[in-house]
Amino acid sequence: MSQPISLRDAALADLAGIAARHPDTFRVLHPSRLRAAALGVGAIVLLIFGLWRLEFSPARLIDGFGQLIHFLGLMLPPDPGTWSRTLLIFRGLAETLAIAFLGTLGAAILAFPLGFLAARNTSVGRVVHFLSRRMLDSVRGIDALIWALIWVSVVGLGPFAGVLAILTSDIGTFGKLFSEAIEAADRKPVEGVTASGGGKLHGIRFGVLPAVLPVMAGHVLYMFESNTRSSTIIGIVGAGGIGLMLSEMIRTLEWGVVSFIVLLILLAVAAIDAVSGRLRAALAGRR
Repeated sequence: MSQPISLRDAALADLAGIAARHPDTFRVLHPSRLRAAALGVGAIVLLIFGLWRLEFSPARLIDGFGQLIHFLGLMLPPDPGTWSRTLLIFRGLAETLAIAFLGTLGAAILAFPLGFLAARNTSVGRVVHFLSRRMLDSVRGIDALIWALIWVSVVGLGPFAGVLAILTSDIGTFGKLFSEAIEAADRKPVEGVTASGGGKLHGIRFGVLPAVLPVMAGHVLYMFESNTRSSTIIGIVGAGGIGLMLSEMIRTLEWGVVSFIVLLILLAVAAIDAVSGRLRAALAGRR
């Protein structure tokens, strides 16, 4: 009695026929594999060229780690200095948080209508959609530090320039995030509003807004956390906040005060991250 032939044995027996019927699958150098291999080789070559062009040196890296450990030793233990200096540090930290909060909130308010103009499904026309997108791309393409340098030259030193820098930089980011959230919103509620006799504005108000507002609020909370760090950096160029004091302490080699300021910044960012994370989770649970 002959043994039954399994599917695997049958496939192996007809391997030549399968290869003849599906030549692209059995091709050794498939075009997709060639493209993937070419991209991989190109990335490796670009990496090697970049390391060579930027004068990467393992010896310098090892020596740099040694210097880093030396500086970390100088920064311990953290020392706030005198009582008056401690008050100035906390005042600078509060100013940094205020810059981040006002800049983020102002950017979110201004970017809210721009997000609808930049979204395909809510824009008033192709020209407006195109111009809104390009404007947001242009604003977003300039880093907050560059905006800080510009606004310091325009309005002078101080936290006002920092708020304007954060606000200007975040308008482009918020506009893009808001428009993408609007475009990704479910169209069924809008269709339901339209079928009930509502116009386009009614569809946006009752069909799009309830779906995208929690997403937008989550973006705002995350950017507030991120801007707390950015506000520290832009303060170094004179845009207010604790960054200027941090830069001054580094320049005068007061490493104990530097570590104290860095520790305060880390604690503030961690606290904001915890609070905003809970708020984002609550907003996600309501959707």
